[in-house]
Amino acid sequence: MKGIGDPWAGAEPGMKRIHRRLFRLNEKIAKLEEEARNVDAELEYHRSIDEDAQRDAAVGNYIDREEAGLTAADVRRFEKTLADLNSKRDALVTKRDRLLTTLPN
Repeated sequence: MKGIGDPWAGAEPGMKRIHRRLFRLNEKIAKLEEEARNVDAELEYHRSIDEDAQRDAAVGNYIDREEAGLTAADVRRFEKTLADLNSKRDALVTKRDRLLTTLPN
């Protein structure tokens, strides 16, 4: 009964390890992509708010300008978060691609 449910049961130990690593990398990549989609949606929301705040600041008083500075900072923060997620994803994709080259044809 050993090996039931294990898709790599008949593979060599080295191949089993590579397949498991690839599977884990694919899961991590998928999670980062989902998180990036969520952050991107939030970024668009904050950009919209920032556009309104910048217009208000152009014709408003110091409170409007202060609010515009805060919303601009939010946009920069979300842009940085999105860039970091994309960078992590790209690194994992590169790692996955390197592992794929080790698989036999």
